[in-house]
Parts: sequence; structure tokens; C-alpha cells
Amino acid sequence: MKDIVETASAPAAIGPYSQAVTFGNLVMTSGQIPLTPDGTLVEGGIEAQTRQVLDNLVAVLREAGTDLGRVVKTTVFLADMNEFSAMNAVYAEYFQAPFPARSTVQVARLPRDVRVEIEVIAERH
Repeated sequence: MKDIVETASAPAAIGPYSQAVTFGNLVMTSGQIPLTPDGTLVEGGIEAQTRQVLDNLVAVLREAGTDLGRVVKTTVFLADMNEFSAMNAVYAEYFQAPFPARSTVQVARLPRDVRVEIEVIAERH
């Protein structure tokens, strides 16, 4: 049975999707973009945007009963692959070894023309 995860500590879903869904001991998040919990877009470069995205994911995972240490897979969507190193430096501040599997792709466009979007799959405690 799947359960829906919602928290006011991350931006609310703005369409027909959930912040995250749990299924058994797995948590699958929707992609988070650099919006603050009140819906304000974080301006600035890839570093500031990546931090907000990861802070949002921390909040959603906490509500689901888990944390970044239990993430098994991430998918990173970048508007510009030339920003990979800067994104990766911030990403490394949030994840510790053993690191989750990860895919990183450049996309033509992201919602609200942000620089980065990240989604994760995690195991619940």
C-alpha cells in the first residue's frame, strides 16, 4: 500500500503529484526545485539552488521517517552540464560514504527555469 508524504517544511506540490510516496520501506520523492517552503524561488547560482533543493529533500525525507543517509538512488537534472562541478561540490556536503547511486543529466529546460532539480529514492528506518 502506498502512502502520501506531505510537509509544510518543503514547497507544496503545485500540480497533480505528491512531495513523496512511500511504498513498503521505500520513499520515492518527486523532483525538488529551489523553492523555499513558502514557494519563493531561490535566486543566485547553482550552489544556492542546489542547497535549497537538498534542504527540501531533507525535509520531505524527515517527514517520511528517513534521511539522506538512507538514500539509495538520486537523479540530478541540470540545465547546464557545465555547472556539474559546482553542483557536485554542494551535493558532497550533504551525502556521506557510502554514497547512493546517481544519474545526472542535462535537460533542455526545468520548471520556472531553475538550474537544478533532484529526486531521490530512500529506505525508511
